[in-house]
Amino acid sequence: SIKTWFESVPGEQWKGQFTTIQKSGQCLGCGKTIESIRLSPEEYEFLKGKILRDVIDGGDQYKKTTPQELKRFQNFVKHCPPFDIVIDGLNVAKMFPKARESQVLLDVVSQLAKQNLRLLVLGRKHMLRQGSRWRRDEMEMVQKQASCFFADNISEDDPFLLYATLHSGNHCKFITKDLMRDHKACLPDAKTQRLFFKWQQGHQLAIINRLPGSKITFQRILSHDTVVQTTGDSWHIPYDEDLVERYSYEVPTKWLCLHRKT
Repeated sequence: SIKTWFESVPGEQWKGQFTTIQKSGQCLGCGKTIESIRLSPEEYEFLKGKILRDVIDGGDQYKKTTPQELKRFQNFVKHCPPFDIVIDGLNVAKMFPKARESQVLLDVVSQLAKQNLRLLVLGRKHMLRQGSRWRRDEMEMVQKQASCFFADNISEDDPFLLYATLHSGNHCKFITKDLMRDHKACLPDAKTQRLFFKWQQGHQLAIINRLPGSKITFQRILSHDTVVQTTGDSWHIPYDEDLVERYSYEVPTKWLCLHRKT
C-alpha cells in the first residue's frame, strides 16, 4: 500500500520496487548505498559516556554487583590491551542445553582464538569448580586462549560486558544472547536509545548453531543500518512479510525501494 500511494502521487513520478540490499550496503534496485551501521567517532564517544554513566554507575536498581567488584573489574580492564571480542561466558555456555557447558565455551573460544583475536571471557567463580557441566581441564584451556574475569556468583554480567566492550573501542564486538532491553530502557532519551540500538546491531555477534565437530557458525553483522531512510528523491523501507518477534540483532532482509524519476 505504501508503494501504491507513492506511485499515485500526481506529477511526482515515483517508482517502487521490492528488492534486497547487497553485503556492501548497495541497493539492488536503484544502486544507492544504504546508511552505514557504523557510529561516527563523535556518536561512539557520546554513547560510551552515557552508558558508563547511566548503566554502569547508574542508580542502585542497576547495581547487581558490589562497588568493590566493579572496581576490581575496572582495574582489570585498565591493565589489559583493548579486546577484539568480549564473551558472556555463562550465557554462551548455556546456548546448547544438550552439550556440556565448558565444552561449548571452549569450542567458541578456540575457534575465535585461531583468528588471533584478543578475547575476554566474563564468567562466574562457580564455573571453575569441577563438576559434570564444568570440567576443570576444559576451563584451563579456555584460560590459556583468552583473558578471563570470574566474578562472584551473585553478579550480573551485562554491565561488565558493556563496560569492557565500549572501553576497548569501536572495533570490539561482543557475544551474548541477551537482548539488553533493560539497559536500553534505562537510557535517558530517544537519541541515546537509538544510538545504543545501532551500536548493538553493529557489534553483537550471534551464534546460529554448533555443528558436529564443534564448529560454531556466527551470523554475519551487516554493514548497513536497517531503518527507514530517505535522500529526498529516494526512500528505502525495510519490512517483513509477516509480523515476527525478532531479536535486536536479527534484521529484516526485504526492502521497498522508492525513487523519483527526474
